[in-house]
Amino acid sequence: MLTERVDLNEEMPKEKEKKSHECDICKKSFGRNHTLTIHKRSHTGEKRFHCDTCGKPFAENHQLTKHIRIHTGERPYHCDTCGKSFSRSDHLTKHKRIHAGDKRFHCDVCGKSFYQNHDLTKHKYIHTGEKHYQCDICSKSFTRSDHLIKHETVHTGEKPYNCDTCGKSFSRNEHLTAHKRIHTGEKPYQCLICGQSFSEGGTLTKHRRIHTGERPFHCDVCGKSFHDENGLTKHIRVHTGEKPYHCDTCGKSFSQMANLNKHKRIHTRETT
Repeated sequence: MLTERVDLNEEMPKEKEKKSHECDICKKSFGRNHTLTIHKRSHTGEKRFHCDTCGKPFAENHQLTKHIRIHTGERPYHCDTCGKSFSRSDHLTKHKRIHAGDKRFHCDVCGKSFYQNHDLTKHKYIHTGEKHYQCDICSKSFTRSDHLIKHETVHTGEKPYNCDTCGKSFSRNEHLTAHKRIHTGEKPYQCLICGQSFSEGGTLTKHRRIHTGERPFHCDVCGKSFHDENGLTKHIRVHTGEKPYHCDTCGKSFSQMANLNKHKRIHTRETT
């Protein structure tokens, strides 16, 4: 008589992995010693994996693998709906929520909804004014990590993204993508209220506030509100007296670039 073979590995539930490897510094526990070893690098700052192209170091090999795609342009993850490609699987997962209309993350303060939790986190800083991300070189602080990353290129000068048409280089891939539209004339971002089109999504977001009247950036000193962060940054100089724009001819300083450009015309008229 034949008896049915039983796979004990399938029938018996797997024993939960014991987290017996504890970090001496923060007391966090891990199931494997190898995972603990990797974790400890977050405390020591050790980064043993280096990019052969730009030399940037990483604590873990999988971080280096993702980074290399910046240089190779590889985008192995594709959206079945629109065909858009991504360098990371988690970026594809988040992108798919756009097609599904899934804005699952809601702001408790103003009720605004977002596709991704990190977008909600960044948005909340508008209400709190917190600046958690600080530059190690000049100590300047930012409300968002991507703003810090953009700022750091000021110090490193790294521009790995090159335009095939004119050769201009950029520190970030999205800046190159937006730049290419200068050559193509493409303006894929359209305002549904007035129909005006824009080459960059960020410009459309700022434009929409003209219709909505939204002014999410507030001055901590006088309470004045602004449509965008750039407007707030310029305004704050009224209180601080900061004048970062200098005339190369006479040395006079200005709080805004537009005022410096107007001033330069005086010297232009003097030489004509």
